[in-house]
Amino acid sequence: MKRIALLKIIKSSSQAFGASVLMAVFVIPFFSFVFLPSLTLQVKQLPQQPHIQPQGVEEEPFVSEPVEAPGRLRTVVLDAGHGGKDPGCLGRISRESRIVLKLALAVGRKIKAEMPGVRVIYTRTTDKFIELGDRPAIANRNKADLFISIHCNASPRSSQVYGTETYTMGLHKTDGNLDVAKRENAVILKEDNYQEKYKGFDPNSPLAHIMLANYQHAFMSSSINFAQKVEYCFRKHAERTSRGVKQAGFIVLWRTTMPSVLIETGYLTNPTEERYLASAEGQDEISDSIVRAFKAYKQEVDAAE
Repeated sequence: MKRIALLKIIKSSSQAFGASVLMAVFVIPFFSFVFLPSLTLQVKQLPQQPHIQPQGVEEEPFVSEPVEAPGRLRTVVLDAGHGGKDPGCLGRISRESRIVLKLALAVGRKIKAEMPGVRVIYTRTTDKFIELGDRPAIANRNKADLFISIHCNASPRSSQVYGTETYTMGLHKTDGNLDVAKRENAVILKEDNYQEKYKGFDPNSPLAHIMLANYQHAFMSSSINFAQKVEYCFRKHAERTSRGVKQAGFIVLWRTTMPSVLIETGYLTNPTEERYLASAEGQDEISDSIVRAFKAYKQEVDAAE
């Protein structure tokens, strides 16, 4: 009897041991293969403990998503023409350099407010003189996607001339276009060693301006596209008289490596238009029209991605 009982105990132990081996070899790996990933996933989904910021240390705010995706048009350079010892056109009550500075700063503020993803760079933010060659250099150095130079116009022949014009780099088709380019390019005469800097360029030579027109071909289509939008917005939203999109050789547009325009916002030699450009209301309408054109142009550029 004792021998039989002993054999039963040994048999029972063997079965238990076999079951344990079976569990270790087959059941546990199967359990791990089937259920462990889900357990791991559950652990990953557990909420993290809140971060405790030490006192006296300001934490940089976290932004889950950008306010506005920057798209392809990321950087714009706003160039307020003239400045400092170069006042530009003179009216009866104002000077070009100060009016266009206010316009450029207003355009920049509105772009930042409406399109926070766009980087805005100014060639100047005070009434100081910036050499003509330095203005496109600022745009190139910052890899700008658009260069906008803002100016006021003048007509030495008549105080009755008025309206807006937006220029791109190109061959002047009329003597009027050439006169505007000559006047804007004459700024270099106020610079030291201008002949060396601009390789003998003569701002009074028609041939020199024709030579400048050979540049910017790679960006001509985009420049004209934006210029047309500017003039459209002047007509539509500011109810200005548009003299159209024109071409001429401008040094400030010559060396830019991106689409570039020069905007003549109106004539300071026309008393009515001068009062408008010098007024807060006029500057708000002009800057708003430029921003509207910029927004429409940016939407087209970004959609082409």
